[in-house]
Amino acid sequence: METYSLAELSITYNDITTKLVYKSAHLVVVTDSGYKLWYIEIDGMTQTSLLHMFHESEDIGISLFGITAGGKPFQAGGYFHPNVQHHAAAIRGDGELHGF
Repeated sequence: METYSLAELSITYNDITTKLVYKSAHLVVVTDSGYKLWYIEIDGMTQTSLLHMFHESEDIGISLFGITAGGKPFQAGGYFHPNVQHHAAAIRGDGELHGF
């Protein structure tokens, strides 16, 4: 399992791209027997309207673009799971993580 701090993260939903504002975000990549699973944990989000929108939506599929703290760019698709109460979210990866 590898964990990367994120310097920047943007999501695209319904053809609108939004740069996320957060205190911390981490990309976690798990490799098991040649299979890669990945997800992103985001804490301290200030965009409460965005969290509420995803909380009330059945369609949570997004595309994303990010840059690790080490400067490595990546992009992928996933599902945005908000935690409104804790001003946090998780993005569950769906498919290949381009850049890794």
